Amino acid sequence: MKIVVLVKEVPDTYGDRKLSLETGLADRGASDSVLDEIGERSLEVALSFADKNPGTDVVVLSMTPASAAATVRKGLAMGAASAVQVVDEGLVGADTGLTAQVLAAALQRTGFDLVITGNQSTDGAGGVVPAMIAELLDLPLASSLNTVEIGEGEVSGERAVEGGSMRVSAPLPAVISITERLPDARFPNFKGIMAAKKKPFETISLTDLGIDPMDPAAARSIMLTVSEKPPRTAGVKIVDEGDAGTKLADFLAENRLV
Repeated sequence: MKIVVLVKEVPDTYGDRKLSLETGLADRGASDSVLDEIGERSLEVALSFADKNPGTDVVVLSMTPASAAATVRKGLAMGAASAVQVVDEGLVGADTGLTAQVLAAALQRTGFDLVITGNQSTDGAGGVVPAMIAELLDLPLASSLNTVEIGEGEVSGERAVEGGSMRVSAPLPAVISITERLPDARFPNFKGIMAAKKKPFETISLTDLGIDPMDPAAARSIMLTVSEKPPRTAGVKIVDEGDAGTKLADFLAENRLV
């Protein structure tokens, strides 16, 4: 079985997050860059299956700047057999539509039986790319899974719903997205880090995928303006002088909160 895991380099969640007022894009120099945790958990699902099923081929796939190669290579150090990185200047500021189109094309080029991805990244947090990829590939999607079981010709798991849980399944090939309820990822050991240097690492471009990022027939999101979030101001403080209830009611009414 061939499992492709989608991973992404993101700004460290514990660092500062800022937008460049010149480009409207995330200022990735404002904090350290790391492999997204939800992507690591997705990889752990694939690697755990591979540990118990010899012959499983696990590939990490990412659409990132060239500078993210070291971050993507961490997936190889964790245990993936190979990596594919899509790098192209035409992808700077790509919206979810273009991102899904590129990843879907890269998946078709690489080949797979199962695609595993996180339910949403920690930087964009759009949560729509897995569904868009499945739509473009015309494949079933089992989304937001809290558990995953990969069987012969089928993948299944549970997702949370209001008041309980729902068990879903899909025939392979399929796309699944997981939540943070899946186990933490393993840490790369020294042996894995050294082995990663010799594992296949392919870098491809939009030309290789036959995609034009400026295709006039494709719908693209365009950012018109960008501004910095205003600093937080002190809230209204109500002191009880016998009329606090009235003041509170007036404040709620003025701000259309009641």
